[in-house]
Amino acid sequence: MGVVPHVSKWLGRSRVFTLLIAVGVLTLTSPDAFAQRKKPAPPKPVKIKLPSSVLEKTSIKMDVAKVEVRSRAEIKSASRAIDRAVEAKLASEGISPNPTASDEVFMRRVYLDVAGRIPSLAEATEFLQSTHPDRRDDLIDQLLNSPDYVSNMYNMWADVLRLVERPSPDNISDPYLAYVKESICSNKPYDKWVYEMLTATGKTWENPAVGFQLRDDLMPLAYVDNTVRVFLGTQIGCAQCHDHPFDQWTQHQFYQLAAMTAGTRTRIGGDMPGYQEERKKRREFQDEAKRRDKYGRFPSQYRRVMNASLYDVREVKAVLKLPHDYAYSDAKPLSPVKPAVLWDEVPAKAKSRSPREQFAAWVTGPENPKFSRMIANRLWKRFIGVGVIEPIDDFNEDNPCANEELLDLLSEQMVRGGFDQKQFIRAILYSDTYQREASDYEVTSGELYYAPGPVVRRMTAEQVWDSILTMAVHNPWPFQRPTAADIAPYVSIDFSHASFDQVTALADQFKESYDIGTYRRSLNQHAYQGNVLCRASELPSPLPADHFLRQFGQGNRESIQTAEQEPTVPQTLAMFNGPITHVMLEPGSAIVDNVLAIDKTKDRIDAIFLSVLGRMPTQKDRLITAKELSQMKNDNVGYGNIIWALLNTREFLFVQ
Repeated sequence: MGVVPHVSKWLGRSRVFTLLIAVGVLTLTSPDAFAQRKKPAPPKPVKIKLPSSVLEKTSIKMDVAKVEVRSRAEIKSASRAIDRAVEAKLASEGISPNPTASDEVFMRRVYLDVAGRIPSLAEATEFLQSTHPDRRDDLIDQLLNSPDYVSNMYNMWADVLRLVERPSPDNISDPYLAYVKESICSNKPYDKWVYEMLTATGKTWENPAVGFQLRDDLMPLAYVDNTVRVFLGTQIGCAQCHDHPFDQWTQHQFYQLAAMTAGTRTRIGGDMPGYQEERKKRREFQDEAKRRDKYGRFPSQYRRVMNASLYDVREVKAVLKLPHDYAYSDAKPLSPVKPAVLWDEVPAKAKSRSPREQFAAWVTGPENPKFSRMIANRLWKRFIGVGVIEPIDDFNEDNPCANEELLDLLSEQMVRGGFDQKQFIRAILYSDTYQREASDYEVTSGELYYAPGPVVRRMTAEQVWDSILTMAVHNPWPFQRPTAADIAPYVSIDFSHASFDQVTALADQFKESYDIGTYRRSLNQHAYQGNVLCRASELPSPLPADHFLRQFGQGNRESIQTAEQEPTVPQTLAMFNGPITHVMLEPGSAIVDNVLAIDKTKDRIDAIFLSVLGRMPTQKDRLITAKELSQMKNDNVGYGNIIWALLNTREFLFVQ
């Protein structure tokens, strides 16, 4: 058991600044805002390097579903039940719960876990100065009710659902990504949200939930594999080609389950009314576009707008057959497969519905224990750091449950609460278990984790990025990602009435607004040295491999949960001398303004430590910072060095 040590211990026994300066890390390569501004009341800078959009006070507007104070007693009762289940298991294993974390540690942890960022100087000061007995509960509720919560949880689901704006060049998924964020914002019941995604029909700008199906466009077997893994914690992908070598699932069972969604179509086709007429009109438009193009080509912007409407999800009657090389004795190759679920039965109320709706009802039904256990286990890991079962999406006999009573309880609470994710998270955060000191633990150790407290873990890539923005800019929300309402006017085309000129006009407008290349270039108005300064949830997806977020392990969104938290050399270089860390020392940055608005040196040092690490400096820290300032002709350069040094400690990068 242990926590991340204070900064003065991080680099052995030597001064943190001595070593960093010795290797040249703290040699500023551009004019330093602190050096330019010697007085607490800063003069207007001659040249502002930060984009004006991030210098303004944040004006984010988001109608976030609220948790109510009056329901606190009920949630606290659920929290006590969680603690009893955890503590009973700890006692049976001869383990003592960790002590309660200090207010400083709790504050920084809950901001990172719920808001996805560290607290600002003002937020940290307000909480740490409060003596109200319910200050922790009040802070939890405040963060759950904030746009920050929406952004943070979106980042989690983006990695799980593989959210990208263009799964293929003409497949426009921006409305789906906005739908996921809005579902979190409105706190849509989890079972309803998943059912919508599994049964949605139409085009993305008409019914954005179809984006879940379109993520596996033309890959129906992969769709089944991914769906069952994400929502039921069951990995059956191996059974697509042969009986599962390490689990109970057979190839025949895989195809039986796949038969339930075999009638799902993701492209318009000949079975749709008016298809032949529309197809003819499309060809005419394409030929006309080629005639008008001086090179005889079909311009890409016309193709994208016209082809976007080809993606149309619907369900038809269909029969799935076994593969031609099926090699087991229970059926013959190419024989039809009767649809069936993997365990239990389709809920009675859904048996008269279409196979796709039956599948969705089975997946999301309260009678399906793996559905509620999976989301409970996923959220437990998100806030405690280790799942009750690991890996969290592979429930099988080889992956034992660390606390069966706890997982049963969490699952029951999820169902009893109507799959209200926010209230479920609230119960975890209120618990003594969550609010204890953190433990050092590695999932790879092979030992079960019984949760004497959360575990020490490195920030996610998004948490690092959004935390730096908290210190660097006043407005981390200069824009939000486009929605269905933004996209629809350019791609919703009725080919039975549209003329060629109308279609090309829409295509030209789309190219100048939300075509992926144009849209990403338009974001440069919010950029600093090529880095768009906005919350990670609003940035394009996927980002280039050399982007700060990708360097710090953001997933490529090609597979489920590809995010990583392993340290790399590029991460070190990005923190030492990358543009995203330089941005904090530019005129107009939040931390520059906050520190230089304070008169006394001691109070400035306090502000720096609160801003970067969320805690007050220790006496040893004060001695180190005083020595650093004494060696600088200009104190403001010393302040910059202190900030940069603290930013490059593991104490900053880790969640305690």
